[in-house]
Amino acid sequence: MAPGKKRPDNMNKPVTIKDLAAILHTTPSTISRALRDKEGVGSEMRNRIKALAKKMDYQPNAVAAGLRKGKSDTIGVIVPRVNRDFFSGVIAGIEEVAYENQYSVIICQTHDQIEREREYVETLLSARVDGILASISLETNNYDHFKKAMKKGIPLIFFDRIPGEMKVSRIEIDDYKGAFRVVQHMIENGYRKIIHFAGPDYLNVYRNRKEGYLAAMQKYGLPVEKEMIIYNNLTLEAGRESMKQLLDNDIVPDALFSASDYAALGALLFMQEKGYHIPGEFGVAGFSNEKFTSYITPPLTTVDQHSREMGRYCTELFLKERSGDKIPPEKIVLSPELLIRQSTQKTDKNFN
Repeated sequence: MAPGKKRPDNMNKPVTIKDLAAILHTTPSTISRALRDKEGVGSEMRNRIKALAKKMDYQPNAVAAGLRKGKSDTIGVIVPRVNRDFFSGVIAGIEEVAYENQYSVIICQTHDQIEREREYVETLLSARVDGILASISLETNNYDHFKKAMKKGIPLIFFDRIPGEMKVSRIEIDDYKGAFRVVQHMIENGYRKIIHFAGPDYLNVYRNRKEGYLAAMQKYGLPVEKEMIIYNNLTLEAGRESMKQLLDNDIVPDALFSASDYAALGALLFMQEKGYHIPGEFGVAGFSNEKFTSYITPPLTTVDQHSREMGRYCTELFLKERSGDKIPPEKIVLSPELLIRQSTQKTDKNFN
């Protein structure tokens, strides 16, 4: 086959080193050495190889290169949803530090499904990533797939949603403190019957936010009946539906603290449609500081989780573990920031 002639078979397939070798009547090892500027290849042949590789748009096989080097220079990131401002902020922080240290990032979105999470862990292991940074799905209460990664010696860092039983490094916000502060603020603004939209108790973030809510209510001597804690999937639709069910059952609270901004938004919109004045007749607060919270009417009180900072810490922990030094798992807890907005600023403060 003459040099530069295109392959006659299936040109949609990626060009390989073997293809280049066949065209130039040489060996794949010669092609590989020339493309990597290794010794043993004459300058004329090296130039011909590089020119042909460029002409045929040859792309190195990153996985194969990673196997040769023993590292892929790639970090796998698993998140429940990329369209949440919190997770997009974490990803931005991860990418900043990764880029500074010549690492690429593969992002996987589970849509809060454990089966997808399992598949993505397998995919990342097959891709020979150098580390996995993960926030588990709403459905995840078994961690065998992550334990498999640990057994392979791959650095594994969890953030936000964290499996308690695994001894790995983790970065989280003080969810208890954030919840306590927001509920305390609502109580001090005159609200008494504050309900709570909660996520599953087996996830640390939602369990801790519920405990913070309960502690604040207890501190001020306010009762919490069973029906005042509503478990749902914390979506906008779930927030609407949960509020509807409460009113249908003649349960009329004067405020809501939701473990998610999205569920809080659903409740807020539903109560407005029913004619309730917010914050005068019904106060609403969420958690996460999604971008929409400052644009809706009224703006939503929420808790900022410093997501970008969390992402940067994740990658820095990975780099420490990847350095080769044996270090014990680290736990970093960031302090939440209460953002008080109009949705809880009740003008008539009648709490005694």
